[in-house]
Amino acid sequence: MAESLATTKHSGKDTRYLSSLRFALYCMTHPLDGFWDLTHEHRGTIAAANTILFVSVLVRLLKLRYTSFIFINVDWEDTNVFLYIASILLPLSMWVTCNWMLTTLFDGKGRLDQVYMATCYALTPYPVIQAPLMILSNFVTVDEAEFYSAVSVISLVWCAFLIISAMGQIHEFSLGKNLLFTVATLFGMLVMTFILMLFFSMISQGVAYFVSLVREILFRI
Repeated sequence: MAESLATTKHSGKDTRYLSSLRFALYCMTHPLDGFWDLTHEHRGTIAAANTILFVSVLVRLLKLRYTSFIFINVDWEDTNVFLYIASILLPLSMWVTCNWMLTTLFDGKGRLDQVYMATCYALTPYPVIQAPLMILSNFVTVDEAEFYSAVSVISLVWCAFLIISAMGQIHEFSLGKNLLFTVATLFGMLVMTFILMLFFSMISQGVAYFVSLVREILFRI
């Protein structure tokens, strides 16, 4: 009996996960209704958001390897995959953190986990478009490169539009207020980047000072 209940519960979680993952496609084409239901009607899950983010990063990495050399020419000796992944995840983390911090001060309704979840759901057009585009790149000619570039840009613009729409719905902001906080969030990301660069610069200088100090002591001994 206990095993049967556990199996039923596990099956229910799987069904909810798959349903919330499919709901990302609805958010792509119906951003206002979709992102409202995502949080207010609990149609989304963190598990599905993590999956979308993972697939987006994976597609981004696969593009380096399998996109035609006509469009991407990668020098693998100078490419650090971990830094490349960080260059994707760090801006996303900064966006989520800055947006949540700023909107919380001005009556934003979205929680931190909701901002993260909605942002990840808004990335759905990227893997949906870029994955087949990556394959298509190996069959197009140089003369058709403009088509490839245009579709690639559309996927990025679509993601940006969905992110802005998502923030407006989960925070329950008007269009003007949502655009204002989008700009404020981007500015906050610049400030955070400057602070992080200053912090790591100070840390590196401090470490270099102590290393040179230890070397000097060892030399004199």
